[in-house]
Amino acid sequence: EKARKLASISGEKAHGGKDWSIDKIEHFTSVFDRVTSVLSRMDARHFFPDIIGESYAMRGLLGLIKKVAPTDSTVLILGESGTGKELVAISIFENSERKNKPFIKLNCAAIPEELLESELFGHEKGAFIGATKFKPGKFDMAHRGTIFLDEIGNLPETLQSKLLHVIQNKEVTRLGSNKPIPIDIRIICATNQDLKHLIQEKKFREDLYYRLKVVDLHLPPLRE
Repeated sequence: EKARKLASISGEKAHGGKDWSIDKIEHFTSVFDRVTSVLSRMDARHFFPDIIGESYAMRGLLGLIKKVAPTDSTVLILGESGTGKELVAISIFENSERKNKPFIKLNCAAIPEELLESELFGHEKGAFIGATKFKPGKFDMAHRGTIFLDEIGNLPETLQSKLLHVIQNKEVTRLGSNKPIPIDIRIICATNQDLKHLIQEKKFREDLYYRLKVVDLHLPPLRE
């Protein structure tokens, strides 16, 4: 409202016939920037007490997290190793509408490829040699909650199509079964790899990439 009354903006003379100087506008701008900066720092401390960092880059990131957390959008977290991707995923979950529901984590690079499908989708008794009993998968466990798939760039190509099916149809099929099971989950993924480069090398599905990056968050390294 004060800015609207400034003669330099309205094109009119100020009271007494004297033009407002550009310094006055710069003063208002400076005050506004300082107030915004203080409020964003307070916001960061209040909503994300576990995340250390009040730089401009980090406050911008936290502002995006605050906006996306209450939604059910799939989130892709990108950043170098050690930038806190898992911490960001937890913060999204804790500020979401699903915060009182399960939060299931799985590192796609930490489990051998031959076991990863069973970990994700579960299996029925007798589905393969050694499957002596029914085992729920991570998607089952995350029903009505959130699943965090870390190191998604390491997901084998054979499982990428199955993950795409889960996202598109909101259902999973356990190993040893032909019966799809409806699920209600939110998916958060993270990687330190360049997925676009993996797509060019035919190691990551382009359609899955765009399904995962409904919202993408880039975590700044410490040097930034």
